Amino acid sequence: MKKIYYPILFFVLLCFSGCVDIEEHYDFKSDGSCNVVYGFDMSSAVSVLMNLMTDSVKATPQFSMVKDTTLDFYTALPDSTQQKMTPEEANMAKTSNLSIKMDLKKNIMKVSINHHAKNSADLEYYLKHLSKISMNSQLNPVTKDKATHGFDAQQLVAGEDYYLYEITPHKFYRVIDKVKFNAFLKRTQSTFAMAKAMLIDMPYKVVLNFAKPIKKLNNPKATLSADRKRVTLITNMDDVMKNPAVMNLKIDF
Repeated sequence: MKKIYYPILFFVLLCFSGCVDIEEHYDFKSDGSCNVVYGFDMSSAVSVLMNLMTDSVKATPQFSMVKDTTLDFYTALPDSTQQKMTPEEANMAKTSNLSIKMDLKKNIMKVSINHHAKNSADLEYYLKHLSKISMNSQLNPVTKDKATHGFDAQQLVAGEDYYLYEITPHKFYRVIDKVKFNAFLKRTQSTFAMAKAMLIDMPYKVVLNFAKPIKKLNNPKATLSADRKRVTLITNMDDVMKNPAVMNLKIDF
């Protein structure tokens, strides 16, 4: 791998292991559809890690590159991953958008994945299979798309494989599988330790908007808006590691 790719790849690898501000947004519509956005903001980590970069690395053209682009998630995946996908998975990836905003000199590195689920079954399929695609992909240093050169898209949501979902037109249940979560922690323990040593925070925010007031919410850490149409859960990876159940959500609406 060429040295000029190292700074960007280093930041992105941190994202894969949790050193990043993560926000999940779900907007449930009255017709049963739902817009889902996974947002990953690595800007805080970039600002800290800037101090570790040498002047020679900062002077490279790759480090000075500025990107603000959007493409479908399928295009960002390597050929080896595309060939292993089922037609349903390929269609799901093609209808998901990947957006990248990068300006390392200004400490900006943001990535988001957006998907419009037609109904509850489509939403459950998406949430279960997006992480499956990521976990089954082989690591590549760069994607084939020139607009995102230096960005390994398929590993973005690899950590999300530890959730179990049950979604219907009137419920959204998500529970952490402790066995899978412990395996995730084992894979990433060295990076979490590094993040702590560098005082990098790892906040995690989930926001769910509903078309009608919800009937039941079981997570005591989550807050409910006055009109009972918005659920907000704010935590961080330190708390999640101590008590994975903090991320469990069972919402009837």
